Amino acid sequence: MVEIATLLTFAIAALASLFMAWAIGAGSSGSTPFAPAVGANAISVMRAGFLVGLLGFAGAVLQGANVSEAVGTELIDGVVLSPAAATIALTIAAVLVAIGVFAGYPIATAFTVTGSVIGVGLAMNGDPAWLKYREIATLWILTPFVGGGLAYTIARTLRDEPLSERTLIAMLAGVIGVLIAHIEFALLGSGDEGASISQAVSELLPLSRLVGIALVTAVLAFAWALVFWLDTRESIERGERHFLLVLGGLVAFSAGGSQVGLAIGPLIPLSGDLGLPLLALLVGGGFGLLVGSWTGAPRMIKAIAQDYSSLGPRRSIAALIPSFAIAQAAVLYGIPVSFNEIIVSSIIGSGYAASTGGGVSGRKMGYTVLAWVLSLVGSVILSFVGYAALAWALF
Repeated sequence: MVEIATLLTFAIAALASLFMAWAIGAGSSGSTPFAPAVGANAISVMRAGFLVGLLGFAGAVLQGANVSEAVGTELIDGVVLSPAAATIALTIAAVLVAIGVFAGYPIATAFTVTGSVIGVGLAMNGDPAWLKYREIATLWILTPFVGGGLAYTIARTLRDEPLSERTLIAMLAGVIGVLIAHIEFALLGSGDEGASISQAVSELLPLSRLVGIALVTAVLAFAWALVFWLDTRESIERGERHFLLVLGGLVAFSAGGSQVGLAIGPLIPLSGDLGLPLLALLVGGGFGLLVGSWTGAPRMIKAIAQDYSSLGPRRSIAALIPSFAIAQAAVLYGIPVSFNEIIVSSIIGSGYAASTGGGVSGRKMGYTVLAWVLSLVGSVILSFVGYAALAWALF
């Protein structure tokens, strides 16, 4: 029989988690995926907010387990987050992200949530999880260089056209087909393990596993390339807009799979006492992302699309491809990552591929990076002090 006190504390923590999910949906996962498409005038702001909510919900349910478990159980060693600790961590992180939403600056959600969980964990006398920190730091540091570098390279290639633009779009679509073949989905796996499309289909083929995976990957890559080769036959511009919208949808799906863990991860240690499955938490977190996307994302979509860089379809495509790849890598390895960092880095890289610098605002970038650093440091300090003060008051 579950005690009333346990239910009450979980309810308080769940409300904080829902607030966090809303803030994420209104901020990073809701605003960033379609921002380049909006900047390229391929979709309206309100329609982008509507679609990103639905796709983010789907990604949260189908791909959210890895990052959720990492945030909930792998950031601190030696202790399990208490209901009070989870509530404080989620509330402080959500408030910081919400401030960024209403101020018009994209706060790195992964920084605030990770810092908040670490802060309360240290206040509980937990030990730093240095191995996990190294993994996280490596991805966070490499993201601007990898994302920006790939976006710059793709944008320059599309601009210089060493091959016909139609051929280049088809080749890029083939690359997306390769990535999709290796995305893991919870529904395709067995037990707690997910599986990719290539892995699941290869099991049905009378071939060795390696050959089957390679064959399925090649077929998907060819199919994607062929679809967009045909789509650009009559109009390159129309085909580019379609490709851009598909990429935005894939990034929105990936955002849900990554960002939902930042909202519900701290609840995982608490849900065991109530017998709640992880799927229930993922559905609840996905719903919070959806509501946030529908109610608060348009403001941030506008900020990123118009304030950071004036993008055309080519540079928008160049920004979204590395964003999708990095996001899926983070989901696969269970590393909390900031979609703001991913997409803004890619926008900068693709923007600088233009001879004019792509309209990138250096001043805006400086404030954004400063906000990221302060959000990480501030969340650690505030969460540590907040939990320590509560523990002192109660005991």
